[in-house]
Amino acid sequence: MQTNESSQDSEIKHVIRSLCMMNNRFMNFMLDDNKEAAQVFLRIILGDDKIKVKNIRIQSFIQNIYGHSSQLDILAQDSKGRYFNVEVQRSDEGAPARRARFYSSILDTHFLQPGKLYEELPDTYVIFITENDVLHDNLPLYNIRRRIDENAKCFEDGSHIIYVNSQRRDDTALGKLMQDLYCTEPKNLHYHEFAERMEFLKYSKEGEAKMTDVIEEYAAKKAEAVAKEAAKKTAQARNVELAKDLLSEGESIERTVRLSKLSEAEVRELASKLSA
Repeated sequence: MQTNESSQDSEIKHVIRSLCMMNNRFMNFMLDDNKEAAQVFLRIILGDDKIKVKNIRIQSFIQNIYGHSSQLDILAQDSKGRYFNVEVQRSDEGAPARRARFYSSILDTHFLQPGKLYEELPDTYVIFITENDVLHDNLPLYNIRRRIDENAKCFEDGSHIIYVNSQRRDDTALGKLMQDLYCTEPKNLHYHEFAERMEFLKYSKEGEAKMTDVIEEYAAKKAEAVAKEAAKKTAQARNVELAKDLLSEGESIERTVRLSKLSEAEVRELASKLSA
């Protein structure tokens, strides 16, 4: 028989091994200090195999003393000085157009240092990888640029917003990348840059130890679920006792249902037991 400790350890392993990169916490661990994997992402999404990632940070907090601050999932810089913010959004509500606009603007204010010319403002890319097709045109990729209405020419200000529809998982390079985002087993990944890191995180003691916050988040959610279930059972027991009291005092089935919040079937079953 498994001890509680070994049972809990087995459960934790199961949770870790069920994670995929569409879980933004796990994505952070996959790309943390992993320039090669970040390059795969950016090269495929931008269609540029010359991108060379110079540095990468996860969960970058950008303070805005005059307004809303931001926590960026992934922030990378390439050898040309361009900045790339990658956000994984499973909820449609997490990827509105104005959030993309805000992230683009906060990158601008953060990376143009005092005394620098506007021409020195680096190019920025805000990339939302979404679980659903939030822009609803069934495209795998949406490149969003400013445009001059009168002549339809692009207004080249160096800002780029890209939405990636992860539902499009075909046999193209981008489609295979999207397949990898939902993959939970290293051996089934298309890109070895992801496979090596996933193998380390899921199947080594050192990797599991790195993911303590994922485990803590899981434990917190489980504790919350247990507490909710206990509260539900307590409320049910209280409602049953109230219904028994009401029925014993001669209240009608209809009024007992209304006051006890039990279903009519539950109240009728209690009434039949009391009259037996």
